[in-house]
Amino acid sequence: MYRRTGLGLIALLVLMGGFSISSALADKKDKNGEPTNQRSVEGTVTDSKDAPVSGAVVYIKNSKTLQIRSFITKEQGKYYFHSLSPDVDYELHAESNGATTGNKTLSSFDSRKQAIINLKLK
Repeated sequence: MYRRTGLGLIALLVLMGGFSISSALADKKDKNGEPTNQRSVEGTVTDSKDAPVSGAVVYIKNSKTLQIRSFITKEQGKYYFHSLSPDVDYELHAESNGATTGNKTLSSFDSRKQAIINLKLK
């Protein structure tokens, strides 16, 4: 009886060790301290004359959860979204003073860790 319990305990420790190794891999970070299993997208919102638009609202929609996040552009029309899943498609568009951009897609097939998608108001 003691022997079986000992083997069960060893098996449990081996399994627990496997979980800690896999969780350590999941938490791996790049040289900037960001998780390697995430990505980001950034870009510039411009008007029809290619001038940057500060104060525009950029929306990003997760195609799996349908969650929508927003970002108000900074000076020079810059926006940034981080902590995006590499396994999900995202749809982006911007709005400002009644003008809107067409929808752009950040595909799950796009392997860049930091994608650049510029948006132009019409």
